[in-house]
Amino acid sequence: MELRGVCCVLLTCLFYTSSADKDFFTSIGQMTDLLYTEKDLVTSLKDYIRAEEDKLEQVKKWAEKLDVLSATATQDPEGFLGHPVNAFKLMKRLNTEWGELESLVLKDMSDGFISNLTIQRQYFPNDDDQTGAAKALMRLQDTYRLDTHTISSGELPGTNKDVAMSPMTAEDCFELGKIAYSDADYYHTELWMEQALKQLDRGEESTVDMVTILDYLSYSIYQQGELERALDYTKRLLKLDSAHQRANGNLKYFEYQLAKQNKVEAEEGQKEKEKREREKREASDKKGRPADYLPERRKYEQLCRGEGIKMTPRRQSRMFCRYSDNNHHPLYVLGPVKQEDEWDRPRIIRYHDILSNSEIEKVKELAKPRLRRATISNPITGVLETAHYRISKSAWLTAYEDPVVDKINQRIEDITGLNVKTAEELQDWSTDEPDAFKELGTGNRIATWLIYMSDVPSGGATVFTDVGAAVWPKKGSAVFWYNLFASGEGDYSTRHAACPVLVGNKWVSNKWMHERGQEFRRRCTLNESE
Repeated sequence: MELRGVCCVLLTCLFYTSSADKDFFTSIGQMTDLLYTEKDLVTSLKDYIRAEEDKLEQVKKWAEKLDVLSATATQDPEGFLGHPVNAFKLMKRLNTEWGELESLVLKDMSDGFISNLTIQRQYFPNDDDQTGAAKALMRLQDTYRLDTHTISSGELPGTNKDVAMSPMTAEDCFELGKIAYSDADYYHTELWMEQALKQLDRGEESTVDMVTILDYLSYSIYQQGELERALDYTKRLLKLDSAHQRANGNLKYFEYQLAKQNKVEAEEGQKEKEKREREKREASDKKGRPADYLPERRKYEQLCRGEGIKMTPRRQSRMFCRYSDNNHHPLYVLGPVKQEDEWDRPRIIRYHDILSNSEIEKVKELAKPRLRRATISNPITGVLETAHYRISKSAWLTAYEDPVVDKINQRIEDITGLNVKTAEELQDWSTDEPDAFKELGTGNRIATWLIYMSDVPSGGATVFTDVGAAVWPKKGSAVFWYNLFASGEGDYSTRHAACPVLVGNKWVSNKWMHERGQEFRRRCTLNESE
């Protein structure tokens, strides 16, 4: 009996593997630790600054005192030194006090800060984490059709205006473009280099220069087959740096290719022109799509944006909210649970107020220390591995670890009427591997129970691409559906996926029930519609 707690991110959102002990970009739960680490470092840095300021203040006072003294003494050197006390103090200053000042100036006040920084650096994200965070941001950009200005300004849908947000600088945009470029993703390279250029054109000061941005921009546009635009940006670059070797070479090459292209177009017939225009339109439609883009992904992204199939009024009229006591279960006769129909085919039911805030916090408390990057089974090797499209972190909690977990398990059994003793932690039912659960001896996955343990300001829906349904997170509620028909055959319409979180963070707990133990609780029938 296991309850699986999963923590899902934004920025988020974000994906791709990193070192086994990090993967910071995949989990807000662990990134919060980095915020406190940075806060501690800022405190340490301010302590260092104060120490340096105190040192400089001492040096300044010494300099001011001697400035006045030397100005007075040099007006009448012989008269000044004629006084034995002045002569003694001069000897003392030069022999002792200037040496002490030298020691003060040479004293390194940074030891404490450097020591703290060295200790904390072992917990810092690495290059892979930064790349993962960048790619997660670009995934959000594509899924929710966000322009670069919206992201750069931080004005995302669902953003809490009371939460501080630092807009992206031109250097930040340039860094995103560079990461895309290193992945041969010229579409996102173009978008983010253009955004960096716009911000520089508006007068923003930056450490990155316009020439470098234009160099990346012109080449990424050329790689996408737009010769004229690539040529325009190359000419703009050369106005800023006429001696730029690569740009001068590109200028000649682009002009040659463009002239060649124009000649071919001038000589082609009407049919060839129509074919070329059609190919251009098709290329434009596919712009920005990765090589492994599947038609299902388009539907997935539409559902994530809330562009799902709308039920007809007739179907909608059959959807109800009700109080359920699960066939007069003793625990729920006087206190029935709130039940709401989310979808009809397949039937997806939401139960409201299933977990209290204290129970949610206890599950989070138990799960946080052992959150690990979620894995999938490689369809070829069968080996568990991370995948760029699955960036959640998970932890498995057993009933004996805490009374709260045991209580939640029992509640699931009482409400669904299914035996949870044969439940396990893996998601979804098996379609390609009929023997996937042979070792468990519990049969296939018959049903899924999904608890939302947080509200999500924007994004984070659970979508069913085959039927066009989208279920949105609501803290404390749970959704339930059967993965198998009563006949034991798999219901392909329950194939589902989680949308990336745009703003906020998402915590869910999953429970997967198996066939074994349900023989008298959900009787078998040959009718696949049941």
